[in-house]
Amino acid sequence: MTDSYVPTREDHFSFGIWTVGWQGTDVFGTAVRPPMPADRAVRKLAELGAYGVNFHDNDVFDFGASAADRDERIAAFRKALDETGLVVTTATTNLFWHPMFKDGAFTANEREVRRFALAKVMRNLDLAAELGARVYVFWGGREGAEHGASKDIRVALDRYAEGLNLLTQYVLDQGYQIRFAVEPKPNEPRGDILLPTVGHALAFINSLEHPQLVGVNPEVGHEEMSGLNYAHGIAQALWHGKLFHIDLNGQHGPRYDQDLRFGAGNVRGAFWVVDTLLAGGYSGPVHFDYKPPRTEDDDGVWASAAACMRNYLILREKVRAFRADPEVAEALRAARAPELAAPTLAPGETWRDVRDVTVDADALGRRGMGYEHLDQLAMEHLYGVR
Repeated sequence: MTDSYVPTREDHFSFGIWTVGWQGTDVFGTAVRPPMPADRAVRKLAELGAYGVNFHDNDVFDFGASAADRDERIAAFRKALDETGLVVTTATTNLFWHPMFKDGAFTANEREVRRFALAKVMRNLDLAAELGARVYVFWGGREGAEHGASKDIRVALDRYAEGLNLLTQYVLDQGYQIRFAVEPKPNEPRGDILLPTVGHALAFINSLEHPQLVGVNPEVGHEEMSGLNYAHGIAQALWHGKLFHIDLNGQHGPRYDQDLRFGAGNVRGAFWVVDTLLAGGYSGPVHFDYKPPRTEDDDGVWASAAACMRNYLILREKVRAFRADPEVAEALRAARAPELAAPTLAPGETWRDVRDVTVDADALGRRGMGYEHLDQLAMEHLYGVR
């Protein structure tokens, strides 16, 4: 039997170098796997059928690497890309690992740290542009606070905006074809991180000098850590025209950031995520930002990476079957779902035309919506019995 769940380049699946390269460290244990050179990650992902990669600067070369070592690592990375045909879809900067960033990067109280962080980003923007990346992600994992008096958050947001304004201007001045994507997260590693949700990030973007260059990069786990609906978050980002990138993984509710392989956490939610992406016409990279657990050896790393792509393809097939099912179409009509697309006001109407509208409130109150039947049809497609 032909396996229809084999990824192709047309699926635009991508992985961060840091995902498959995760050594399995946590706050209670040291690494269980050796460091992985970026070029090896590229070659192995190509074997699995991936389309592209995303990288932090320090995924390719170490913080503080000499110019010679940096050039050697970049050359090996570039060679692997050229030989495999994988593309660099996205890039970002590590502004969270080194101790100097313990109080943040763009919003650190110390001015020296903020200036160095901006320089670090600009250097990697040069590399990202050289390698063809079109999206640059900002995850402000250290931009936050645990102590009420340690930062004036309004001033911290001034500095955050100042940083993004400088970097968008840098991209414009350099002529780079790069857009920026803010990645929200509510907490971990900071107690409270600035721009914790999609909504916070969208509001922040509106205050920037070049908002057309800045969108969002929502992650499944980050939204579900807050008890939020990820599919709703990406739908709103699509509505604003701001879904520049996505990070897919798995999460079991409001716990720590689990970074499970996609489809291994909230499976029902994952079904609606794929449905929302297909319905919304998202055409960017389908990026998996997960971490192979400490339990896995090298073989397990690649098994989990392959599973991310396979699970997406399985869910995509189920979503398409659900939307093509005649019984689902009838259930949608019974639920009056198509009526939502009709504007509440007819062409030419104003508030005057609805000010005195009357309805049979009792009849409307008695009318069932049929949502349970509709949702059960979706679950039966998900469970594989339809």
